[in-house]
Amino acid sequence: MLTGAAVLLGVSAGQAQAAEVAYATKCVPPSGIGLPDVNGTTKVEITAPATAKVGDTVDVVWKFTQAASKNPDIIDLPANSVQPSGTLKAAGAQTADIAMQGPRENPAIPKGGAMTLSDMKGTLKLTAAGQVTLTPDAYVVNALSTDTKCAPTEAVQPAATITVTAGEGSSGSGSGSASPSTSPDPSQSQSQSPSASASGTPGTSPSASESGGGGGRTDFTGKVVDIPYTCQSPIGEKKATSPIQINAKKNGGSYDLTVQFKKSVMDSPIDIPAGKVKPTMQIVLGGADEGSVTVEGPLNSEPIPQNEPIEIPDLTGVYKPGATGESTLSPGVLTIEAMGTTTTCTPDSTAVSLTLDTAEQASGASGGSGSSSSSGGSTSTSGGLAETGSGDHGTLKALGLVAGTAILLGGAVFTFMPRRRAS
Repeated sequence: MLTGAAVLLGVSAGQAQAAEVAYATKCVPPSGIGLPDVNGTTKVEITAPATAKVGDTVDVVWKFTQAASKNPDIIDLPANSVQPSGTLKAAGAQTADIAMQGPRENPAIPKGGAMTLSDMKGTLKLTAAGQVTLTPDAYVVNALSTDTKCAPTEAVQPAATITVTAGEGSSGSGSGSASPSTSPDPSQSQSQSPSASASGTPGTSPSASESGGGGGRTDFTGKVVDIPYTCQSPIGEKKATSPIQINAKKNGGSYDLTVQFKKSVMDSPIDIPAGKVKPTMQIVLGGADEGSVTVEGPLNSEPIPQNEPIEIPDLTGVYKPGATGESTLSPGVLTIEAMGTTTTCTPDSTAVSLTLDTAEQASGASGGSGSSSSSGGSTSTSGGLAETGSGDHGTLKALGLVAGTAILLGGAVFTFMPRRRAS
């Protein structure tokens, strides 16, 4: 018997029952990895009350006695990095899709080891008298923010049956409602839905545009703009939206720039040591000027614990104007470098955060051949989105463990049955 199974919410239930069913399953690894689909066998034990009444809400437990895939023989999965979710089909006296989900709890899983998945739970409100069968269906294995999707390739036999008797509030309806009994894990922000996003109005509301001319002003505050990105990592593509603000401080004929990220949109799925994450970003120039300016942040000074937000510090650089007139500054290409790997994020669209009245400087951005750098920033004269630098905690989508080393990939670790590559 599974502990806690067959509990009626507010009403006592009949004796809990558990039955196992096995079915052929096809598992599809995350896209962009280039690995083949996996065909295996899933074995599931479903626990539910043997009897209940119409109007009762019953708890159901899905226990994996065997997952259809194993962990690759090239990747170690750390403890508490894997989370299952799935659908249990109710049929007979009523029909319903019961959403099932388990906690992100697992022992460390070595390369090539059997997948150990937590028990999934869900609830079903009973709406009609008669026999209600429960049959396992498709499920998803989320490992460090990327999904492997598994679905039956044959008809699956019911794993449990609830005998439902008429009671007060009985209904002749054959439909049912179902919902997960556990709350989604906070680190799955892009996992069940690969396109994680952030939006909202920050606590401060800077003006939409600031002018840098006249009045002896030296400090200029840009507006917060939400920038949607497509991020390309070594193992796949992800999307994210980040609120970004560009501020400037006049320093002679140049401007010291600071880029701020207003919101973290993901939590770290594993512990990250200090000094391993390096963010940079390109600011795109427009209006009177052209080119781009690189801004960058320091390496993370503190370790980032598992399930804590990944924060990006302020990114800084120097803008040396190459034209006289009204010049605009917009967020551009973002990059996260960690342990020798790079995730590059290109904006799907961008928006002006700051407008400055600039005066042309020798070897400035527009058409110049030189560059000016200070505090880790420089002006690019390419006239486009440079590929050398960007940063955004909103685009960190996942962490992978490759050859036992934590590497920021922007994609995720996947679960599949390893196959030998063709020589």
